[in-house]
Amino acid sequence: MTDSSRLKSTVYVAGLDNAVNDKILMDTFLPFGEIVDVTIPKSELPSSTEPHRGFGYVEFEIPGDAKEAIDNMDQSELFGRVIKVAAAKPQKDSNEGLGSKTAVWESEGYLAKHAVSEEDRIATGPGRGEPEPIAEDPMQGLEGLDVAGPQPV
Repeated sequence: MTDSSRLKSTVYVAGLDNAVNDKILMDTFLPFGEIVDVTIPKSELPSSTEPHRGFGYVEFEIPGDAKEAIDNMDQSELFGRVIKVAAAKPQKDSNEGLGSKTAVWESEGYLAKHAVSEEDRIATGPGRGEPEPIAEDPMQGLEGLDVAGPQPV
């Protein structure tokens, strides 16, 4: 199964109570279709006493089953807490977006997406191959105006 089809058949479940485990989450979403995998990420902090981070992922065999689960389970109640169920999004690279320690123009795909070669610039420029005309200086002709304010008539 490709990553994009896996993503389409995976739902994100947020707002889980600490009592919820993999089996309970699987049993909750089983009515909507065949489940391939259930994941509830554990806390990465060694000092954490929480059994998990409060969210999980349920991967269905068929993308249509994931849509059914989202439509029916979003804003429902599980163990006394309202859960949010949405389509899973791809995991961001730690070097992307807010909090990144890398400048956006240093990221791998930025230049490929935004760079314009000199050939393309010439081909799409004015006159196709002619240099761009130099813009007229907006301050031209103001040399004699060295006194501020209204001019005597």
